[in-house]
Amino acid sequence: MFEILLAEDNPGDVLLFREALNNQGLRCNLLVAADGQKAIALLGDDAGSYRPDLIVLDVNLPKANGDAVLRHVRHQARLIGVPVIMLTSSSSPTDQAAALNLGATLYLQKSSDLNELLNLGKIVGDVLNRHRT
Repeated sequence: MFEILLAEDNPGDVLLFREALNNQGLRCNLLVAADGQKAIALLGDDAGSYRPDLIVLDVNLPKANGDAVLRHVRHQARLIGVPVIMLTSSSSPTDQAAALNLGATLYLQKSSDLNELLNLGKIVGDVLNRHRT
């Protein structure tokens, strides 16, 4: 079973993410942080023990944005190999370049199309399988 940390403040998007995972038959323990500070607290420091198999970050989180959480992740030695998917409504090439430069594995734009949203489960499954440890 995979451990996934989802940092997302929109309950509707959390529900759709769960549905996308279920549609792919992915067996996951999904831990949800409603803001960036909670995500950082869950991930802790290098002495912490929580190490998810995947981190999915909304870029526009309250209290600490997705970039701040990603910076934290990439400065924790035990989390360096953990893939991070950035999810956002922004199509800005500048935002995408910034996230990838910070060490994001993927930068995905949220879609309003239900089928595209549900395809996120396949993308998550592919990333998990590529980075299986």
